[in-house]
Amino acid sequence: MSGPQERQAASTLQLCRLMRPDDSNLAGNVHGGIILKMIEEAGCIIGTRHCNVQNGDRCLAALVRVEKTEFLSPMFIGEVAHVTAEITFTSKHSLEVQVKVIGENVLTGAKKLASKAALWYVPCSLKNVEKIMEVPPIKYASAEQEEEGRKRYEAQKMERMETKARIEEAVAPPANPADEPKEQHTVGFSQSSLIHLVGPSDCTLHDYVHGGATMKLMDEVAGIVAARHCNTNIVTASVDAINFHRKIKKGCVLTVTGRLTFISNKSMEIEVMVDASSMVEAEMRKYRAVTAFFTYISLDKDNKPLPVPSLKIESEDEQRRFDEGKARYLQNKAKRLSNNQGQQ
Repeated sequence: MSGPQERQAASTLQLCRLMRPDDSNLAGNVHGGIILKMIEEAGCIIGTRHCNVQNGDRCLAALVRVEKTEFLSPMFIGEVAHVTAEITFTSKHSLEVQVKVIGENVLTGAKKLASKAALWYVPCSLKNVEKIMEVPPIKYASAEQEEEGRKRYEAQKMERMETKARIEEAVAPPANPADEPKEQHTVGFSQSSLIHLVGPSDCTLHDYVHGGATMKLMDEVAGIVAARHCNTNIVTASVDAINFHRKIKKGCVLTVTGRLTFISNKSMEIEVMVDASSMVEAEMRKYRAVTAFFTYISLDKDNKPLPVPSLKIESEDEQRRFDEGKARYLQNKAKRLSNNQGQQ
């Protein structure tokens, strides 16, 4: 038999999906986790297609990092999400995929940019998941475009290594005994955890968890934390970089924990941690697999932002995390202002 033939790589991909009632919260806003899962599915498809255009081991694009994701406009039940993915940079062993989500009102034809994100993937061999394959290079419109992509690659690589070094020491999720009463608007009052057994429907061909499935669980926990703090309708505003530190295998038990770290006048930053443990491999210790910071806002019945109750700090660690969150908030605010001025 002859080997697999090389095929032409696709530069872009588009997926369409109707938003259903089970995709939304009680107010009809589509969950941010649903959007994140669609974004990752599009990135995985185009990344896997691209990495299999050449002869050799067949491979699957595995998600290792999601850059800051902006939720620019809310989506509602009955709207259609158009998810467009494009490969914008390739290194020897990784590729960057930029994704945009356009929301369409099928009754009026009106369209809006709902979300955008940048994701990084590495191709893992189907024969040996630990083997990272080489990525076919893409053609760039200009040398400047390639150089900008290289700068993004080096920046995310450094940030991922720094985050992994900090996380390796933190294994156990923060304690929050259910039988201890907590004062309202404290970190402990809204802190929440979700336990999930990884099944076949969560997994790739390798029997490892899809990044989109993990992100959906993380958004669910963050949403519970935000709702407990505000007691109002809440929606995802943005997600800071999501770092996938270690793979999660089928059969693992996930503990997804969220806690408030910082609050501004109209937004909440929530740290979410995913810890994994094996049900069958007793020698495998619980480990931290994924971390991220989610930002939520509170909305009134007309979907207008509401003030957020202030956070009551009860310890030095909470104050430290609050100060670090404030620094991230001010940095992101300055970056938004700079980008808006550059577009004018």
